[in-house]
Amino acid sequence: MPVKIVQAVPGDAGEILTVQRAAYVAEAQLYGDPFVPPLVESLEQVRKAVETGVALKAVEGSRLVGAVRGRLSGSTCRVGRLVVVPDLQGRGVGTALLTALHERLPQAEAFDLFTGHLSEGNLRLYRRLGYRETRRERMDDHLTLVHLRRTRPAPQG
Repeated sequence: MPVKIVQAVPGDAGEILTVQRAAYVAEAQLYGDPFVPPLVESLEQVRKAVETGVALKAVEGSRLVGAVRGRLSGSTCRVGRLVVVPDLQGRGVGTALLTALHERLPQAEAFDLFTGHLSEGNLRLYRRLGYRETRRERMDDHLTLVHLRRTRPAPQG
């Protein structure tokens, strides 16, 4: 069954939070930190993010299988919480979500995001979609955040 990317609504917050927690368990294990922000975010915080930003969800039939958030700040979109259910990771759902977010915000000149330095799968995905590393931010002994940016090509003519 094909995955469809559609706008999320506040009523999706519970399902999004469930997928988010499932997706970030592996990250928490990778970094030895059970308190990574996506795992401790509340239902109300997710609902507010869906209400105030651009939130897309990936659905397969009636199942929510992924989500991504974007927030426009001037001409830059801050991308956050790209999540895919563990059983579908590596099958193009994350690519579809990010591509849809890029298309949904044509006014954005750049897209910024970050991930942990050990998250090789995430880094490969972002680089494949045109993101380039802009800086690294050491958070503590076990985590360095890698900040990446994707800029829109200048219009021709």
